[in-house]
Amino acid sequence: MKLLQIKIIFLLGFISCRTFSPVAYEPPIKPEPVGIYEPNTELQKAILLAIGKVKGLESLDVDSDGNIYGGDKDGRIIRITLKGEIKAIAKTSGRPLGVQFDKTGNLIIADAYKGLLSMDKSGKITTLVSEYKGVPFKFTDDLDIAQDGKIYFTDASIYEQKEYLYDLLEARPYGRVFVYDPKTKETQLLLQDLYFANGITLSKNEDFLLVNETYRYRITKLWLKGPKKGTSEVIIENLPGFPDNITRNENGEFWVALFTVRNDRMDNMHPSPVVKKMIYFLPKFLWPKAQPYGYAMKIDGNGKVLMTVQDPTGDHLKDVTSVIEKKRQLYIGSLYNDRVGIYVLP
Repeated sequence: MKLLQIKIIFLLGFISCRTFSPVAYEPPIKPEPVGIYEPNTELQKAILLAIGKVKGLESLDVDSDGNIYGGDKDGRIIRITLKGEIKAIAKTSGRPLGVQFDKTGNLIIADAYKGLLSMDKSGKITTLVSEYKGVPFKFTDDLDIAQDGKIYFTDASIYEQKEYLYDLLEARPYGRVFVYDPKTKETQLLLQDLYFANGITLSKNEDFLLVNETYRYRITKLWLKGPKKGTSEVIIENLPGFPDNITRNENGEFWVALFTVRNDRMDNMHPSPVVKKMIYFLPKFLWPKAQPYGYAMKIDGNGKVLMTVQDPTGDHLKDVTSVIEKKRQLYIGSLYNDRVGIYVLP
């Protein structure tokens, strides 16, 4: 009887579906875990803060006093002091993801539901931009701020944050990159047709930016200056996992957070739109599951992998969505985990 009910629900859903339209995608064979990708346990050495006291600080930034800031799943902006004090200092009423301080000390926030926000030192939140040409952003994801104050940010998908796995299944390029100018209040579309436009960061000289295409296991470079201005190119593809946020260190190198390693079951389903449509109508607990795994890598501006830090067990750190380097320390955030990691670089 239960099997019959599932079949009926599936058939009704299949008939009524009008918007979900997956396409075939042939993922490259994932790289072998050897060489630079060989598993290591470096992230198990990380210091853990606020265990069990925070709820998914997806992205992090650190102020001049060493306090850590991030947004949690309840829409709160959380501050963790050097003494370990944890306090909610503001609430966006959405889902804050990317966060970064600007030159004046405002915390700029990419909120998945509310758009690009600014929080001043008193905790007051104002909306900078929430739409483009009259159409609201669906999934404001990550940001980086240029020296002139312009804010580069991503709108990951046409699906909302709680529906991001539908984007994975559909395998269509819905992601976009924008730049917002606080002086003119104008927003410009820079790049579109990206496969889940996630993390974004500027180069040290601000002549290009990098954006993670999570569901194509790759990183794309968009040139902002020079003879290639306005053009884009893939600098690294066939990554061993799902790239989430990306940040730059003082040396001009980049840290890429990998949410988890590749999922063989998902890769095997991608070539078949029919199979993916069947999965779409199944209860979420029957969908392919992310393996608990902690993973981050450092690359140069041409996509060369310089090092990786990992926790293959996922017991210490997992679901890594942001890694920022400050004074030879990596501050590690997670969309789902209940902690913040601090890894001291060798």
